[in-house]
Amino acid sequence: MENKMLIFDKVMSSLLEAMPYQYVGKDINICIETEEFTCLCPWTGFPDFAYIVINYTPDKNVVELKSLKMYLQSYRMVGMVHESVVNSILGDLVKVIEPKDMSIDIEFGIRGGITTTVSAQYFKK
Repeated sequence: MENKMLIFDKVMSSLLEAMPYQYVGKDINICIETEEFTCLCPWTGFPDFAYIVINYTPDKNVVELKSLKMYLQSYRMVGMVHESVVNSILGDLVKVIEPKDMSIDIEFGIRGGITTTVSAQYFKK
């Protein structure tokens, strides 16, 4: 029997849900952190483990945390390079909650003696 890698090509951005921010006009910082992120190396199919920090200032919406957890889990079987992961997460979150600003830092675990941290920012115009 042939051994085939099961790599999907789609992240489930439809899982993300917004909730109304009850204090519109009052700027706060929301910091979300998780060590439970995994995606796949698109070349080897091996898992890449990462620590994610999301910081944002809400405008009218905040992200519903269970939906964020499910969304992040949808990366588990997706082959994606590190730079694409950070831009994908940033783009999907900005589209759903439309924050005033957002930054995402992802520290990918050691692979071949190298740790990679990739960051992306968004500022509302």
